[in-house]
Amino acid sequence: MSAPSNFDEFLDGIWKQNPIFVMVLGMCPTLAVTVSAVNAISMGLATTFVLGASCLLVSLLRHSIPKQVRIASYIVIIATFVTVVDYAIQAISLDLYEALGAYIKLIVANCILLGRAEAHAAKNPPMPAMLNAIGMGFGFTLGLFAIGCVREILGAGKLFDISLFGPHFQPWVVMVLPPGGFFVLAGWLIVFAAFDHYKTKRTLGVQA
Repeated sequence: MSAPSNFDEFLDGIWKQNPIFVMVLGMCPTLAVTVSAVNAISMGLATTFVLGASCLLVSLLRHSIPKQVRIASYIVIIATFVTVVDYAIQAISLDLYEALGAYIKLIVANCILLGRAEAHAAKNPPMPAMLNAIGMGFGFTLGLFAIGCVREILGAGKLFDISLFGPHFQPWVVMVLPPGGFFVLAGWLIVFAAFDHYKTKRTLGVQA
């Protein structure tokens, strides 16, 4: 069996191993910051940067880091890039920084990052490791955006602060509350699983 190409490594995290809809990881920021599409995209891009940069560095240092301290070393690397992102967002937009709150700092505790570092970056050359991590980050961003869009549209009648339904729309208050995040996540999980089941069934039918 041939090794996956760099393009396959990139696509893997977007669809086959999507962090939210397949692996169901990173649920804390997924449910907390997706009250709007802007927050969702911002958190997703911040996580993507940390993923790509930390996995690249882990891959470059994979032969130099002693096995006994590898997890601690990965956490230090991830925390360094999280600090960079934290200060960058604070400098770019205080409103966005306040909206995301502590969840920017909590990227360091996101199991997606440590999982990619341990399971993939530590075992692969720099380019595949970075592309796989960026693909995983884009998959995470896509999941956050899908949830954030639904919650903002139904919870505020807007998307990217643009009114969609006029002044007479009655917002679904539950969508801006924690239960709304669970409801929308469950709905997307059902849609994603149904599509994947249909695709698998169709593939088996063609092979038969």
